[in-house]
Amino acid sequence: MNAPLAKLQQIPASIASVADYESLARDRVSEQAWAYVAGGAADEWTLHENCAAFQRLSLRASVLCDLSGGNTRLSLFGQTFASPIFLAPIAYQKLVHPDGELATALASAAAQACMIVSTLASTSLEEIAQRAAAPLWFQLYFQPDREFTRDLVQRAEAAGYRALVVTVDAPVNGIRNREQRAGFSLPAGVKAVNLRGMRLPSQHAGRAGEGILLGGPLLASAPTWKDIAWLRSLTSLPILIKGIMTAEDARRAVAEMMDGIVVSNHGGRTLDTQPSTIDVLPEIVDAVAGHAPVLLDSGIRRGSDIFKALASGAAAVLVGRPYIHGLAAAGAVGVAHVLHILRAELEVTMALTGCRDLAAINSSCIRPTLRPS
Repeated sequence: MNAPLAKLQQIPASIASVADYESLARDRVSEQAWAYVAGGAADEWTLHENCAAFQRLSLRASVLCDLSGGNTRLSLFGQTFASPIFLAPIAYQKLVHPDGELATALASAAAQACMIVSTLASTSLEEIAQRAAAPLWFQLYFQPDREFTRDLVQRAEAAGYRALVVTVDAPVNGIRNREQRAGFSLPAGVKAVNLRGMRLPSQHAGRAGEGILLGGPLLASAPTWKDIAWLRSLTSLPILIKGIMTAEDARRAVAEMMDGIVVSNHGGRTLDTQPSTIDVLPEIVDAVAGHAPVLLDSGIRRGSDIFKALASGAAAVLVGRPYIHGLAAAGAVGVAHVLHILRAELEVTMALTGCRDLAAINSSCIRPTLRPS
């Protein structure tokens, strides 16, 4: 692979959709960084299914509707957002741009979009908060050192983060063959800076014939529902639980007093051959039964995808790879442009389906696509 190209200084007029950023991004990062950003677990079936499943839903147009006073405003947990498009937590953003999370924060302010900051950010959560001018939520990974986990929560509260998004579907990394083949490792200068000073668990390498993961120290410290209850006792911030893919887990999350659910399969990066998030969203919305808002993560590539998620019961969506492609190609301007494109597409979809606001979007606006037998 050739050396990465320089970042774009202005947005080419040829960019018409967020998909147009993908090739521009790939040309501007290393082969190893691209494997990390673009890859999924194992054969990457779930990675592709997350997007493909949206194409199995079609839209029902509605004409001659009164659209006066229309808007995309959303209220959650006493906070008001300009649109239901949130920036998903993505680790190590300096892998793709030297400004990393600070560029994303600048773009989120321009778009007035909620940014969810990763525990594994390559910029400290405090520095991001100091630069931010739009709502921030903090994504939390439970650490083996639970006191350090407590410190992360307290730091997020002190810095002004407005909610916690605790990721529960990745007690270990998925088997990411694309990263293995590319020889991925973090380059010098890119670190999980929020974890500085944390005691690391002992390392365990199974010998031939021995267990590799099960029974080892890593899974011994993996979080359980008891840790969710402990987290609830630590903070008055709203807590959303991210990584829910079954109705059973959704009901348990509500019983554990979680304030919100994020339907997510980690963008296809942990367990391959899971279903898409849009396919399981309706059953989870039914299971929650209005007791908590349900958000959807993974597979969003069009404003019409956002609309389909809202029509299936989601309150908002988390966008991941598309904005990272914008960041890799053109920094803050690229991220802001990705958000602008998605919001424009969402608003056009709303207008052409007769929905003046988010409350008007419901299951009657979509139907499964009929395919020839």
